[in-house]
Amino acid sequence: MKKLIFTSLVVLLIIQQATAQENRLFPKQPNTAEIYHNIERLGFLGTALYIAAHPDDENTRLISYLSNHRMARTAYLSLTRGDGGQNLIGPQLREQLGMIRTQELLEARNIDGGQQFFTRANDFGYSKHPDETFEIWNKDALLDDVIKVIREFKPDVIINRFNHRTPGTTHGHHTGSAMISMEAFDKAASNYKVPGLNLAPWKTDRLFFNTSWWFYGSRDAFAKADKTNLLEITSGEFYSWIGKSNGEIAALSRSEHKSQGFGSSGSRDSQTEYLEYLKGSFPDDKEDLFSGINTTWSRVKGGDKIQDQLTKVISQYDFYDPEASLPQLIKLHKMISALDDKHWKPIKLAELEQIILDINGVYLSATTNSQQVTAGQSVPVSIEFTNRSCIDMDVEFVWNANLHVEKTKRTIDAKTSEQINTPFSIPEEAYATTPYYLVKKGTLGMYAVSDHMQIGYPELPLQFGGYARIDVGDGLVIQKEFTVHFKTTDPVRGEIHEPLHIVPAVAVSVQNPVYIFKNSESQKIPVTVKANENTTAGTVELCGPNEWNITPTTMNLPAMKKGEVATYNFKVTPPDGAARGLVSGLVKIGGESYTKEVISIDYDHIPDQQLVRNNEAQVVQPGLENTAQTVAYINGAGDDVATAIEAIGSKVFRFNPDEVPADLSKYDAVMVGIRAYNVAPTAMAALQQSLDGYVKNGGTLIMQYNTNRRISPDALGPLSITLSRKRVTDENAAVTILNPKHPLLSTPNQITAADFENWVQERGLYFPTEWDSAFTPLLGMNDKGEEMTKGSLIVANYGKGHVVYTGLSLFRELPAGVSGAYRLLANMISLGSHGTRINTTEEQRF
Repeated sequence: MKKLIFTSLVVLLIIQQATAQENRLFPKQPNTAEIYHNIERLGFLGTALYIAAHPDDENTRLISYLSNHRMARTAYLSLTRGDGGQNLIGPQLREQLGMIRTQELLEARNIDGGQQFFTRANDFGYSKHPDETFEIWNKDALLDDVIKVIREFKPDVIINRFNHRTPGTTHGHHTGSAMISMEAFDKAASNYKVPGLNLAPWKTDRLFFNTSWWFYGSRDAFAKADKTNLLEITSGEFYSWIGKSNGEIAALSRSEHKSQGFGSSGSRDSQTEYLEYLKGSFPDDKEDLFSGINTTWSRVKGGDKIQDQLTKVISQYDFYDPEASLPQLIKLHKMISALDDKHWKPIKLAELEQIILDINGVYLSATTNSQQVTAGQSVPVSIEFTNRSCIDMDVEFVWNANLHVEKTKRTIDAKTSEQINTPFSIPEEAYATTPYYLVKKGTLGMYAVSDHMQIGYPELPLQFGGYARIDVGDGLVIQKEFTVHFKTTDPVRGEIHEPLHIVPAVAVSVQNPVYIFKNSESQKIPVTVKANENTTAGTVELCGPNEWNITPTTMNLPAMKKGEVATYNFKVTPPDGAARGLVSGLVKIGGESYTKEVISIDYDHIPDQQLVRNNEAQVVQPGLENTAQTVAYINGAGDDVATAIEAIGSKVFRFNPDEVPADLSKYDAVMVGIRAYNVAPTAMAALQQSLDGYVKNGGTLIMQYNTNRRISPDALGPLSITLSRKRVTDENAAVTILNPKHPLLSTPNQITAADFENWVQERGLYFPTEWDSAFTPLLGMNDKGEEMTKGSLIVANYGKGHVVYTGLSLFRELPAGVSGAYRLLANMISLGSHGTRINTTEEQRF
């Protein structure tokens, strides 16, 4: 049944993609000028596909230009979902960050008019060379994914964001995306068969590289470069139908990348985009990437008359009376319907039908007042249909067959709105709402997707809904799909539409993702049980490794009512010596076992997201001592390091940069969150004097990584530090301990090479390359074939205290339960609390 639910909606998803994902749950009513522009779009039959590696790689100026000025079907194919990046708006990382960035890309395309596709590639973090990238990504599978998108989307032109000829000069993912595109361009046109799919070959006319001066190293070098194969596209148009310039739309689109802090100001001047010709036919006109490609209705057999009719509609359009165009638009619909074409016919019919509904002022939505429901549950649904036209409309509402809801017929009078209330039951076989690419466990480099038809799509359609058959007159019946979603009214935000989520009958979760044990001391681990429907009595237990002692073995779970939440504490005692393992909650009720947890992601700029997965938590006995009693944590761009500090026994006081108290003397250490100097430069600059005085008087200041963008050497704490883009991306790279007797590496825990085992994603990033002479570098490391860098961890005396800067990726290692990262963290925050003063032959600095 799961397969049937998907395949019955896959055509709907493709058609929705064709309308530029205009409806991000909240139905949109275009104005008369936008309707006219949409009618004009009917006359352009051209398609462009932009290809790069990550969310934010896309050129929103060019995508907006292609979609809004050229009126082409335009899409961005991002190989990854940005899972390996950092999060500036919250603590979510890895797959949850990928979920956020997927939605941010959809919101961006909703603004600039493009569509969005993905491959199965998992963003595993920074890669220095495509050779390394393809050791982790499955290149063959990735190539299949790109070919699938090309054959389904059928672009006339493909545009690469990156240069395929310069491996090793930029992110390996970037160069890899261009290399894959170059190969897919040829293979998609051949008889190559994509496993699991039967897709006809598609020959794209031409392939470009969207270059810029910065690919040449400098503006001067670009000015002197041979531009024989370069197209220059002017893209600064003002779109009167929406009241914005192309640059303003592009900035609004890019500003949707909020998890990356990419808020942008709109440009209202002329801009030039450069496209380097790579393959295929060369354009006749170097100012038009489509020149020489037939993008009119004449490319479709029998389409010449379509263009004539469309020209008539456009010439007679009345901005004050759009309804006057309906008879001619309905005639156009009949003409297109009569064509023998399988590609452009359904695309243009979908666009035209939406235009006709928009002119008639049709509003259709199906909503419920519950956001989370369970399989088998009866759900009250309200279908709202508004007819703002001058004619009565006969409407038949047809639900998907698996919902077992009878058809409903209504005549909706002109200028009226009607609500139809009907309950339906969620099918017993309905699956919990979770991203389709996260249902199965993938590899480090690739997500697992069992249904090949699903590959490429950002998300699957909402599970429940149907369609309305709307008689708009003159014998034309339009079928308009709807899906059930949650609707509420917020006192601040107003009307809100969010996805309807299916949840398990009972959700089970362990409170924290990681529990750190201090030697053999026991601690309580809470298991939380939430009833999403009424339940009978059962049991709850915490399962774990045999060598870990968990008591009690099981607890009685009384009957619970829907919405009720209960927490049960289990005592967990670690084995002697360093150890780690996994624990998970288990609920048993009436022969059924429940192990799934429900994770909700809620941000105002994207629809609410839900991840359902097996609950588990790491238990780690790293064998550490921590002498820091109190730590002040200055929040940065979003990390969970403060929680890790609490886990090893310190009391943590969290502050935003503009809330830090003037007197910091009561804290054993002050730790600055990741990228704090990037995201709050003014507030951090204002703290400089206070932090300077704190360290002089004996405090320990620990600064975590910042990017080198607009950071001066004197901005980071009391002593000069020059950041770079140096990083070590191999999480297994050898680490040389340069000074094993240094107090930061020896007290209270002796740090050894073993502490750098089992690291995830990377060693660290944005390491300093220059620093004040008071600093002592403690660790050396490098990726294969590179010189050792010594800037990953540096420490200095300053007055009576200490200054520490580290580019080590603690923000990734600590949530992953890496023992050595916790031991190193304990040493950092304990540096000034155990009375140890770093020996130095240099003059004490003030």
